Amino acid sequence: MATIAVHPDFAYVIYVVLASWLWVGYLTLCVVLARKKYNVPYPTMYSDKCLEFNCIQRAHLNTLEVYPQFLVLLLLGGLHLPKLSAVFGVIYLINRIIFAFGYYTFNPANRRYGAFGFLALVGLAVNTAMFAVNISGSV
Repeated sequence: MATIAVHPDFAYVIYVVLASWLWVGYLTLCVVLARKKYNVPYPTMYSDKCLEFNCIQRAHLNTLEVYPQFLVLLLLGGLHLPKLSAVFGVIYLINRIIFAFGYYTFNPANRRYGAFGFLALVGLAVNTAMFAVNISGSV
């Protein structure tokens, strides 16, 4: 059986994973409450009449659209440089919070204030690529 030695600093990466899980749960709760408030029943994804609901739904779904990539890059890169990955992860989470609260103003253009988070994803991707190069012995 193969084993992987994990640096104790990998705990920071795990904390970011848990924080991101809490954030996604909060966004889910916001959608559930918005469905009741704006009378948008399941399985309707968007409302033809209610911009407010649509903004809350988009903040949630946009986060979910990128969440798998975020987790994979965070965890794999965290095996290489855990503190750096955790910092990029926190930056990305701050981005998602700003993005969501921008949408929650019910002016979709305000979501753009959270656009810097994709730089954190690039950082996570580069760190993960460095990990691959490191373990493969390439370059």
